[in-house]
Amino acid sequence: MTAAEISRIAGVTRATVSNWRRRHDDFPAPSGGTEASPLYDLQAVRDWLTARGHASAATPSEELRTTLRLHAQAGVDTSELLLLVLAAAGRTTHELTAAAGLPDPDLAARAEHDAAGVADAVPGSDAVRFEAADAEVLRALYACVREEGGQATLRVLAERELEESAASGAYRTPTALADLLARLIPGRPERVLDPACGSGSLLAAAARRGARELYGQDVLPVQAQRSAVGLMLTAPDAKVTVRAGDSLRADAFPDLLADAVLSNPPYGVRDWGHDELAYDPRWAYGVPARAESELAWIQHVLAHLAPGGYAALLLPPATAARASGRRVRAELVRSGALRAVIGLPVGAAVPLHIGLQIWVLRRPEPGGPERKSVLFVDAAHAEAEAAGGRTAGTRTRGGSRASALDWDRITAQILGAWEAFDSDPDAFEGEPGISGAAGVVDLLDDVVDLAPARLVRASRAEVDPDRLSAEVEETRRNLVQSARSLGAAAGYEDWSAAGASARQWRTATASDLTRGGALTLLRTVPEGSRGRAEPGDEGPADRPVVLTHADIASGSGPTGDPAELRTDTAPVIAPGDVLVRAITSAGGATARVAGEAEAGALLGPHLHLFRPDQARLDPWFLAGFLGAEDNIAAASTGSTVRSVAPGRLRVPLLPLEEQRRYGEAFRRVHELRAEAQRATRLAEETARLLSGGLTGGQLLPSREAEKPQAVRGQDDDSPH
Repeated sequence: MTAAEISRIAGVTRATVSNWRRRHDDFPAPSGGTEASPLYDLQAVRDWLTARGHASAATPSEELRTTLRLHAQAGVDTSELLLLVLAAAGRTTHELTAAAGLPDPDLAARAEHDAAGVADAVPGSDAVRFEAADAEVLRALYACVREEGGQATLRVLAERELEESAASGAYRTPTALADLLARLIPGRPERVLDPACGSGSLLAAAARRGARELYGQDVLPVQAQRSAVGLMLTAPDAKVTVRAGDSLRADAFPDLLADAVLSNPPYGVRDWGHDELAYDPRWAYGVPARAESELAWIQHVLAHLAPGGYAALLLPPATAARASGRRVRAELVRSGALRAVIGLPVGAAVPLHIGLQIWVLRRPEPGGPERKSVLFVDAAHAEAEAAGGRTAGTRTRGGSRASALDWDRITAQILGAWEAFDSDPDAFEGEPGISGAAGVVDLLDDVVDLAPARLVRASRAEVDPDRLSAEVEETRRNLVQSARSLGAAAGYEDWSAAGASARQWRTATASDLTRGGALTLLRTVPEGSRGRAEPGDEGPADRPVVLTHADIASGSGPTGDPAELRTDTAPVIAPGDVLVRAITSAGGATARVAGEAEAGALLGPHLHLFRPDQARLDPWFLAGFLGAEDNIAAASTGSTVRSVAPGRLRVPLLPLEEQRRYGEAFRRVHELRAEAQRATRLAEETARLLSGGLTGGQLLPSREAEKPQAVRGQDDDSPH
């Protein structure tokens, strides 16, 4: 292991590790690497740290990641470890602890027996073989399942396999978006297929909607295996069938007719089999062009639907407008197979820089009713209007930017339009600038451009001028009041310069404070992705709202849905708790002290909860230093996604009275940030309403504005 990895597991800085190497003769000697970048034996370092009372500050997933890297040449197969995750997730925490404590040969035998017991459930699994030399990896895996759950362990294993295979483009569909796609399927379909299932998030969403037969296929074997294991953990009562292979070239389910299909297929693939599949019977709507792999996926999906079955696909916006696809698009419209095209906001899913689209399809029924129109929804424009000045996040893998969107509002708007249209297309009226139905005849022109923005954002002239004027006036008054509050918050001046040099701190890590009883650290682990709970474990009796990491970033109150937690054991937030975001790639505030607004809310995922002993630690003092930029940076790992290791965060050791003085200052800083965010949102909203009203014809500039300033001044001074 490297010096950087030593600093991570010890919860110290790189400089401290360098000091240890120079000052302690018994520090382990390098076992490899170079003089400039030495490598050390992991166990020797752990023994040295333990002898000096340094407990590991690394999370179980970090320990597993490090152990896998250090044993990469040992021959441990990822598929075997995936099997072991599935088996371990069915064990209680006591059983997992007991297994990890076995001698190396016995542990290997136990793991081999456990993995073999579930081998038939995972595609491409061979006979499982573990050796005593694998014991360190096995212990780390059992610990990760016990402490962080099966799904977190799966992510670590998939990271390793995807890196080794040099695969790209494998991203998880955000949960909120996956649930939206599943809810676009009317009724409760029993049999659901995803021909490009990835990690299985869309099939998991279908299972949450009641599906009991889940079929998936993915070109990457590790993704197929991960999907199978993940679905068995999250939907243990469902029949799960996942296969590895290219769905377009080697369909694993040629005779399957599903009730519904959900998919987020790969985009922009030119080598999808155009030449070899030119006469494939799936192309009932026309042979897709070489650059139109998305239209090949659409027709593959329709071929797998039972007559009358629905599909929802996530596609790039170019699918709706590229010239090479106009003939296939025309047939999809003419036949009635295309039912809706929904434009999503930028950042809804990877790739985050473009606004993706949802296409809702229905396989025509012989003798069924004629479909005369198609629904179009521009949720991207609606979100831009509703967001006003809300700060958007930056890119993180898996959708941290997506979590900054108002998914409750987006989902309600899209489902409201779709359900109204699907129940009675002829009577559907839509919402000006947001949604509308376009006739089939109107769509079948020379280009067959199906972009929602073009078809629903034609005019806002139907907006009532009086209603808009009243809305502008109310928003403007709120802005003026917010500006006064911001000025008051900015007037805080109760600080002084430290002198010629900055103050130096004597600090302790959060891990040290936790061991000393000054802090308690809590987090939420989703059920179904962790080891089985012990008998008698019970969660809270009611289901309050959830405080999410996006709420911390935006400064809002709790907005999360308890159903998203997938657990009944989430910690309940109490006044004085300090909440720190676990993912810091997105912008916005990093830490907050819980007040009455947050009290009683459930702790959402990707948040760390620090509960201080307030006789020893002031909450606002703690939040100010835990959320400091330098502190967060030093305790974070990763590049694209920056994950905070809570035990590595450092806090100055100060008397309680002095902590309270700092705490009051940090509380004032928090108020300043909150007022600034509110004023920014209101300013953006006021400007948006005024601009839209002026350009839409609902608002007129004052006639006074036509006069030069000098003339207006003369008129104002003249007698009447």
